[in-house]
Amino acid sequence: MGMNKNTILGWATLIMILMGLLLIGLGIFKYRDVSGWGFGAVGIGFFAIAWVFSSLKGRL
Repeated sequence: MGMNKNTILGWATLIMILMGLLLIGLGIFKYRDVSGWGFGAVGIGFFAIAWVFSSLKGRL
């Protein structure tokens, strides 16, 4: 199975979205103090990077 650059960016986007959801979930449900805000901020950062990967599909 050959993977081209668009397939790789698609998988990277999916993995980044899953990791972002995981980090936001950790911030909400496990860490309810100040560290939860950090987990949530990093999760939102993962969403931003996934958005960039998604917008690069087909342009490279």
